[in-house]
Amino acid sequence: MNYQETTEYLYSQMPMFSRIGGEAYKEGLGTSEALDRMYGHPHHCYRTIHVAGTNGKGSTSHLIASILQQSGYKVGLYTSPHLVDFRERIRVNGQMIPEQAVIDFVEEYRNSGFEGAPSFFELTSTMAFDYFRKQNVDFAVIEVGLGGRLDSTNIISPILSVITNISYDHTQFLGDTLEKIASEKAGIIKPGIPAIIGEANDSLRKIFTEKAHEVNAPITFAEDCNQITGHKKENDKLIMETASNGTVINELSGNCQIKNANTVLNAIKALRNIGININEQAIAEGFANVCKISGLMGRWSVINDSPRTVCDTGHNVAGVQYIVKQLAKEKYSRLHIVLGFVKDKDITHILEMFPRYATYYFTNAAIPRSLPASELKALATARGLDGNDYPTVPEAYNAALEAASADDMIFVGGSTFIVADLLSHLNKIQ
Repeated sequence: MNYQETTEYLYSQMPMFSRIGGEAYKEGLGTSEALDRMYGHPHHCYRTIHVAGTNGKGSTSHLIASILQQSGYKVGLYTSPHLVDFRERIRVNGQMIPEQAVIDFVEEYRNSGFEGAPSFFELTSTMAFDYFRKQNVDFAVIEVGLGGRLDSTNIISPILSVITNISYDHTQFLGDTLEKIASEKAGIIKPGIPAIIGEANDSLRKIFTEKAHEVNAPITFAEDCNQITGHKKENDKLIMETASNGTVINELSGNCQIKNANTVLNAIKALRNIGININEQAIAEGFANVCKISGLMGRWSVINDSPRTVCDTGHNVAGVQYIVKQLAKEKYSRLHIVLGFVKDKDITHILEMFPRYATYYFTNAAIPRSLPASELKALATARGLDGNDYPTVPEAYNAALEAASADDMIFVGGSTFIVADLLSHLNKIQ
């Protein structure tokens, strides 16, 4: 098989949760553990850092990887979902896994006689762990796919566990209260291993504290150890004054990135405390150039200056909350919003958060899980959001671009897959 045939096999034989939703969700670690045994426990060959959370876990994972890489280490990074190319999920020092390595792994698996029926994510996680071993990485930063306790990645024994925050998302699998969701994510806290919690209110703190005490794991709440003493935004950068690292320029400028940065700085402090050599210059360079170093995309990404055009993958109440606040601070004559969602998410509260003064371009991504644009338009119109529906993201974006003047602003988001379709479209026309 060539690369395209290989990825089509992965998508069709082992359906992706991100594409089709709950039908692809598979609970339990049994298959992951069986695959791990077959491949000789590859993740035992390097040190791992495990990152969970409802929002911010992708940015946090990329920042930690970026800083470790700038410290001179060879660093693997496993994240999901991808935006344009499957290989974005598996990187070493920012470079995507080669197409041939994906082909070779899948061929080896198909010829292995493995008797289980792994999900897309179970097999992809094994691919990442195996590739990192073959690349002889020093560290691998592993982002949880969904939840924590029963996630395929939770077979690793990390040197640090990080949980960014807790909000409502994937409630059909993780629970319908924040406490239930927190309990699932607390499942990545391991015996004796330091844990960093980015944000947590009193009831959630109790859950994390009890879990940490149960397994004798040192726990730090980043909000109690604020490393950022001040900040301002300049030229789509965050200029952060820090308690221990002086002035740090953060390439990620979204409002939510202040809390993510504080979580990262506490994580770096914890790594230093267990003997990992990370210097000040590496921290500064890791923040300042995280997108270039790690390949991060889609976090308040400016893709055009005239009209100013921004895309962001924030897709739940907590994520959209930051986006809407940031849109309100932007300067523009008129605001155009290209918007789409997946159909298995309750978007009632999310739609009510968006501004009514904007012009909307309702659309859907090219995946089965997308909420049809016409249905979204009906839901949005009932909540005072005016606009037309478009069958594809490129058509919606082009309509916004045609209607916008130079001093207007275009925002594209609502779903990771809306941003993915936009970036794929832009890549094709460049």
